[in-house]
Amino acid sequence: MSSRKELANAIRALSMDGVQQANSGHPGAPMGMADIAEVLWRSHMNHNPQNPEWADRDRFILSNGHGSMLIYSLLHLTGYDLSIDDLKNFRQLHSKTPGHPEYGYAPGVETTTGPLGQGITNGVGMAMAEKALAAQFNRDGHDIVDHNTYVFMGDGCLMEGISHEACSLAGTLGLGKLIAFWDDNGISIDGEVEGWFSDDTPKRFESYGWHVIPAVDGHDPAAINAAIEAAKAETGKPTLICTKTIIGFGSPNKAGSHDCHGAPLGHDEIAAAREFLGWNHGPFEIPADIAAEWDAKEAGAAKEAAWNDKFAAYEAAYPELAAEYKRRVNGELPAQWEEKANAIIADLQANPANIASRKASQNALEAFGQMLPEFMGGSADLAPSNLTMWSGSKSLEANDFSGNYIHYGVREFGMTAIMNGIALHGGFVPYGATFLMFMEYARNAMRMAALMKVQNIQVYTHDSIGLGEDGPTHQPVEQMASLRLTPNMSTWRPCDQVESAVAWKLAIERKDGPTSLIFSRQNLAQQARTEAQVADIAKGAYILKDCDGKPELILIATGSEVELAVAAAEQLAAEGKQVRVVSMPSTDAFDKQDAAYREAVLPSDVTARIAVEAGIADFWYKYVGFNGRIIGMTTFGESAPAGELFKMFGFTVENVVETAKELLA
Repeated sequence: MSSRKELANAIRALSMDGVQQANSGHPGAPMGMADIAEVLWRSHMNHNPQNPEWADRDRFILSNGHGSMLIYSLLHLTGYDLSIDDLKNFRQLHSKTPGHPEYGYAPGVETTTGPLGQGITNGVGMAMAEKALAAQFNRDGHDIVDHNTYVFMGDGCLMEGISHEACSLAGTLGLGKLIAFWDDNGISIDGEVEGWFSDDTPKRFESYGWHVIPAVDGHDPAAINAAIEAAKAETGKPTLICTKTIIGFGSPNKAGSHDCHGAPLGHDEIAAAREFLGWNHGPFEIPADIAAEWDAKEAGAAKEAAWNDKFAAYEAAYPELAAEYKRRVNGELPAQWEEKANAIIADLQANPANIASRKASQNALEAFGQMLPEFMGGSADLAPSNLTMWSGSKSLEANDFSGNYIHYGVREFGMTAIMNGIALHGGFVPYGATFLMFMEYARNAMRMAALMKVQNIQVYTHDSIGLGEDGPTHQPVEQMASLRLTPNMSTWRPCDQVESAVAWKLAIERKDGPTSLIFSRQNLAQQARTEAQVADIAKGAYILKDCDGKPELILIATGSEVELAVAAAEQLAAEGKQVRVVSMPSTDAFDKQDAAYREAVLPSDVTARIAVEAGIADFWYKYVGFNGRIIGMTTFGESAPAGELFKMFGFTVENVVETAKELLA
């Protein structure tokens, strides 16, 4: 039987070989954390390599994702569908083993961990989802939701501010099944971190309300095992296990220095490391006896089978709950969702209301929330302004996780990355909220949602200079363009309660990426529509108001500027002009339509076009061409009442009409 050191050395060997083969990567962290990984994965992790999607598996996150050869080695050794050839193809085009772990590439990778700090934050979200799902579905004697979330993280994760946002909230909410390992090796790319990172990390986490296990020898399997046992025994608090390690352990000349952090060891040093470790095997070679001891397929299948038996007993005792659980973890919408949602939208069109689109958003939540127990809402301390709570909202508290609403506090970035973790875990449709201006704090987490193709619904209110007196620090100008330019991001800026409800419906239905819903502070006039026009809203742009013949001018607008465009079109029509108004709440949805539909809405031979939006002007050249005009923002805003600002920056009927006449002339 192989010793634990020999088993850990299999990780070290594969990691240094993979980085050397690619001539690129980070061997230090995998070699330093190999002993911790061996104890965790062979003695504690509940998972099934033959079914990486088993709902009650433990989650493992490598937050220090630059050490990706660690997780790839673990997945290969334990029996996931990740071959030696995949490891040899590390960091190569179209490989399952990219430079940082990417969700959806290799089975067993739970989240994309590139930007430091987001992995631990995703882990907080997963632990929250586990605790909430357990509170909603478990019954006495039937704990069908009962798993841990394990996170490896380094100094870089702790230096990033997002780790403070997330870990502070995790302590407040008592996430007892979240267990994080701090790789305390004292090294980053620049060298020894003591010159720029001297925090007392154990005290920091104690102040958050975490259970802290300090000073664990990260190369002593017995000490590591004891720490994990103690962490699992503490169910009322998340646990930080502080593991002191030597980066690049096993490299006789580079271990303990930044030389092994972000570069291959080199052939000579790898040969020396093999000798130092007593690893007398060639590159990518794992002896049969060691491979057999690592293989977790049989044990994993047995663990899942035991859970299946447990679930069968639960299903017999609570058939309706069991069916609902399966629906939710499979990401299926309730029966008759489409029919009921469309009826709600039709009723809104039949009963006009001139309200702010943020209020229309809350009304949509109220209507759709009745059908969606999987809603998990929240706001970054702005619920009274974002209007994200509805009559069915119940706040999560440390001692009662049966609710569906999270008070994130002023933590926009943490909120958004936590929501990614909730979505990745499964069982919930997460939505969060802040002012549109403060998506800047959260933007990278929304980018990660788009990159991972996971559902993350963000409610961004106070969408323009219409915010008014708070001034330019709070008035978004370039943010909508930024969101629209992000690949796989769906962005909606509705003009009234009907477009708002359609946007919400599509966001709820979208499972392959995030959605940004952009809403106004001020009241908006509801537009008249036919049934066909209501149906066309989902296409992203549609003809809202048309002329009798061929248009000589097209006005394109979104959000609060749609009613402005309609009023201008009416005045121009009264003067004999043929004007079409196109409402374009979602440019990305419109761009996905077939060429025939796009041509029908925006005929290519009508070059006189004006876009009207209280956001950055340059984005709109895509739709108006260089012969068109844009009434938009080219500067930041000012502090004044909204009405005065709209006049100052040209968002008036008079200016639209004047611009139209100049263009047509």
